[in-house]
Amino acid sequence: MQYFEAFLNYLTHEKRCSLHTRQAYATDLQQFDQYLTQYHNVTAIAQVSSSMVRQWMVHLIEEGNSSRTIVRKLSSLKAFFKYLLRQKIVDRNPLDKITAPKVSKRLPVFVEEQQMDVLLDEVSFGEDFEGIRNRLIIATFYYTGIRLSELIQLKVYDVDFSLRTMKVMGKRSKERIIPLAPVYMEDLRQYLHIRQQIVTSEPYLFVTDKGKALYPRLVQRIVRYFLSLVTSVNKKSPHVIRHTFATQLLNHGASLNAIKELLGHANLSATQIYTHNTIEQLHKIYKQAHPRA
Repeated sequence: MQYFEAFLNYLTHEKRCSLHTRQAYATDLQQFDQYLTQYHNVTAIAQVSSSMVRQWMVHLIEEGNSSRTIVRKLSSLKAFFKYLLRQKIVDRNPLDKITAPKVSKRLPVFVEEQQMDVLLDEVSFGEDFEGIRNRLIIATFYYTGIRLSELIQLKVYDVDFSLRTMKVMGKRSKERIIPLAPVYMEDLRQYLHIRQQIVTSEPYLFVTDKGKALYPRLVQRIVRYFLSLVTSVNKKSPHVIRHTFATQLLNHGASLNAIKELLGHANLSATQIYTHNTIEQLHKIYKQAHPRA
């Protein structure tokens, strides 16, 4: 697709999008490009019409894509054409007249507080380097609510032991400071002590037993395995622990603005979805406790 690489470079260098976001945009645009070539024989980006986009939506539906997936792909395409308009490469956006399918809101999946207590207090992770590291990975997600990409990029020097804080580099290179609990600091000191036995030149806080930087799939496997020991929720991922962190803070009285800052959300609307979990919890308690519920 014309101007494809230029747009991806714009996302990386000017919008400061993460590698994960860039890859998602690349996949969506490549699929649209393949569709145009196969079904419309389009060779120039200026030839793309609203009708072609609508037909692509029908094609995606026929292939079994969910409304949520289609909305995301349309969002990628819309961002691409907005970029082309700003660069004066096209004079119209074929997405302007496109109505995206409605998507029902999904409540964030989270792990119950008692289950996280069991995981961190009763489950045996082992006393070797991998065991202590794996436990700290789970604890870091739970005590800080950071994203997978943020955890992997953490450096040893990002932790300030005197102030009990952690500096996290979030989306679009935005830094935030997260306070750390004393019990977490104890776990961290234990890990750093045993990490000294690993031969590594990596600055990253978390490394493999070979001294290499962690990679996403390894962390996902670790989280999936240990969460499966205490919960039956369908999805077991680092992001579920992030949801758990936010939901439990809200349940214990934290303000939405405070949670927004801790999570690194750009705006409050992204944080407000956690209020639905709290309402669901109230409904559950009400149903169990009220004699006529």
